[in-house]
Amino acid sequence: MPWNESTCMDERNKFVVAYLSGKYQMLELCAQFGVSRPTGYKWVGRFEQSGNAGLKDRSRAPHHYPHAMQEDLQRWFIDERRAHPSWGAKKLLARLRRLYPKDLRPSRSAVHRLLSQHGLIVPRRRRRPPLHTGQRARAKHPNELWTIDFKGQFRTGDHRWCYPFTVMDSASRYLLACQGQDAPNGAPVSRVMQALFTAHGLPLRIHSDNGSPFASVGLAGLSRLSLQWLKLGIVLERSRAGCPQDNAAHERMHRTLKDQTARPPASHRSAQQRRFNRFQREYNHERPHEALNDQVPAQCYQPSPRLYDSHQCSPNYPGHFERRQVSHNGYVSWQAHPLHVGLAFSGETLGFEEIADGLWSLYFAHHLLGRWDARSQQLIPMPV
Repeated sequence: MPWNESTCMDERNKFVVAYLSGKYQMLELCAQFGVSRPTGYKWVGRFEQSGNAGLKDRSRAPHHYPHAMQEDLQRWFIDERRAHPSWGAKKLLARLRRLYPKDLRPSRSAVHRLLSQHGLIVPRRRRRPPLHTGQRARAKHPNELWTIDFKGQFRTGDHRWCYPFTVMDSASRYLLACQGQDAPNGAPVSRVMQALFTAHGLPLRIHSDNGSPFASVGLAGLSRLSLQWLKLGIVLERSRAGCPQDNAAHERMHRTLKDQTARPPASHRSAQQRRFNRFQREYNHERPHEALNDQVPAQCYQPSPRLYDSHQCSPNYPGHFERRQVSHNGYVSWQAHPLHVGLAFSGETLGFEEIADGLWSLYFAHHLLGRWDARSQQLIPMPV
């Protein structure tokens, strides 16, 4: 060890006094005190410049920071973080890049350090990543896939239940709807979806879970609501039972929605809906998304070329199909035998395609419902 730590100043003073006496050479003094010659010359020079004060340890921090963040830029990051508490350094830098593309940008670590110094970042425990998510292939184009769901219900300040209903375009992450509902019922959801179809056109596919009103326990898990979408030529996708990760992007959006709008809830439904509306505007037009290369969803979304026709008609079937009308109590008649298909199909027309002697495939629109064995009078539903 170069100096005795308990008498560091004394050792340095002895070294300098011995050297300045002229009785010793620098080389032999350095060997005696166990330091290098550059270190010896350093302390002699400091003593000659500042006396005993020069022998004290000095801070190694630089006196000048050529790349220090400007004060106005620091204030901008602090204000933006306070306005958007859930945004980290990366999202703030993406927003700065979009608003001021020609300005110089600090590093991500510098922004993170600035926010930490002002107490705007609370360290969180790192979560263990899942071994696998089971997430399906992501849509590549807008309106290729819409995802829908109800966020977990909660009570507003007036003790009324609120069920947030959300619809998002999977490719662009564009939040199409965020509406508070009294209950997860089909009629209000149908009205919201019809308004979206009118404004944005029709998607190719819709992904939902297996809960009401998107699905039922009936044949093929179809509900009155999902039948409407099949008649429009929309393909239905469902999450596996107990696997919310199949709709991972939507679930992640729900977590952000809850953090920013329902903790705590608003005093009444109208105030809560205003929070939802603000969240939707910010989510679509201000908040950068890593999945979109830090663009905002509004930059990536465009309406669908498939226009919505409000005059729904019965589905068309090829000429070789047998057609049967479903009665008001959910039955069709097949060779004088009643076949129960469910109340959800009341008033609709089903198509039967013979695929073998006495074995028929049962369709609604393009959706296969099951197999009908005319000989044994058994209906084999397709797995949901």
